[in-house]
Amino acid sequence: MNEGNGIVLFDGVCNFCNSSVNFIIDHDPKNYFKFAALQSEAGEKLQREYGIKPEDKNLDSVLLIEGGKLHTHSTAGLRIARKLSGLWSFIYVLIAVPKPLRDFFYKLFAKNRYRLFGKQDACRLPSPEERARFL
Repeated sequence: MNEGNGIVLFDGVCNFCNSSVNFIIDHDPKNYFKFAALQSEAGEKLQREYGIKPEDKNLDSVLLIEGGKLHTHSTAGLRIARKLSGLWSFIYVLIAVPKPLRDFFYKLFAKNRYRLFGKQDACRLPSPEERARFL
């Protein structure tokens, strides 16, 4: 599915995740990324395709499918940043930090994201202009 693009899977009821999707859209002038909420039909299909089970700890993370490979936690976030316009792409240098250290802080933030930013009752609906970018 969309081999030439990255697919961002996100928690559709998480306010921070929805804001992150908006940020990516605003800083992705080449429309490299497509999006699917984890709770959507397309998101659930991709989870099955990549062997992600609901009880997996990866679901507290943004997931990136790129080049047929699944990336999770800090690696997904950094690989997304690498494709963004402006200075955001320079954040990718943090990939040099050992993954266990990066993921420790990423998981700590992800675990508290609902408490810090809140949660919606329903998944984010894309605007008519954005609709083509959502699976």
